[in-house]
Amino acid sequence: MMRALFPLALLAIAIPAVAAAPPAKEKAKEKERDFLAGRVPGKPVRCIDPRSNQGPTVIDDKTILYNVTGRRVYRTGPVGACPSLRPLTTLIVEIRSGQLCQNDMFRVLQPGTTIASAYCRFQPFVPYDRPKAG
Repeated sequence: MMRALFPLALLAIAIPAVAAAPPAKEKAKEKERDFLAGRVPGKPVRCIDPRSNQGPTVIDDKTILYNVTGRRVYRTGPVGACPSLRPLTTLIVEIRSGQLCQNDMFRVLQPGTTIASAYCRFQPFVPYDRPKAG
């Protein structure tokens, strides 16, 4: 009888802990809001300079942010589904024109693996700027 109750007791402890943790999508949206807080979206652009940014920050399977300066962040994502795209993954980007452009292809490398995902493509890049003071 005691053996049967022990797993139930563990389950009763684990359920509230899981329920209290914020869902991954909610955490991702919060992280995106933090990056874009106080910034105003501009007109989408087709290309950005890959040398003038600090590299990509993957927020979730639909959102990639490129922090260019303290004032500007570009928001993009994959065209269609890119199932391997998630936080803490590495993007392997194929730049063909010297700029990072809409429809350029990239692959995703999961931590601890050596084989990259299938190809994905970038959407347009939307600049988010901090308003100029004054």
